[in-house]
Amino acid sequence: MTVASPGASPIRVLVVDDHPVVREGVTGLLARQDDMEAIGEACDGPDAIAKFRDLAPDVTLMDVQMQGMSGIEAIEKIRALSGDARILVLTTYPGDANAIRAIRAGASGYLLKNCVRTELIDAIRSVHAGRRVVCSDIAHALAEHALDEPLTEREAAILRLVAEGHPNKQIAWRLTLSVDTIKAQLKTIFEKLGVHDRTHAVTVATRRGYIDR
Repeated sequence: MTVASPGASPIRVLVVDDHPVVREGVTGLLARQDDMEAIGEACDGPDAIAKFRDLAPDVTLMDVQMQGMSGIEAIEKIRALSGDARILVLTTYPGDANAIRAIRAGASGYLLKNCVRTELIDAIRSVHAGRRVVCSDIAHALAEHALDEPLTEREAAILRLVAEGHPNKQIAWRLTLSVDTIKAQLKTIFEKLGVHDRTHAVTVATRRGYIDR
């Protein structure tokens, strides 16, 4: 446990996650630290924005995948409220694409939930101090795919429909495109992801965070 300096205010943390057990575990961990405190909890994006506005936390811990508004959208809206907001993503999703979206939205760090007990406290202190934090698994994924051409929004939309089991004709109809265009875009998607079929494309895209599980 780190002891706060005499007269220093504790780091005020807002915990955002749609699972009560996760929020309880994180707030319990924070309670054991002398230099930080959990000042509030939120269960979804709109709740997070409202709590941020009311409580003005020093650091916000944000889940990525929540019902309704995603954590990425919540980060964007919070950063629109305060350009100085310090937000640390805490998620089970290790994909490099998810991490890039979060950082571009304004997150100061990206941490996996399996690192909570070993890295969370130091990560909160680092983000509060104005530094960026990315856990080693995410850093490795970012480095591995640094030179890859990312999927476009349309390509991701096509893959989401593929993942739902739609054939090319239905995908073309839903996206108001021709079947030939869908075939051409799938070929490009396969090349970008380094795969040779639809099933593998969905698997890789899901792992990297282009489409939700």
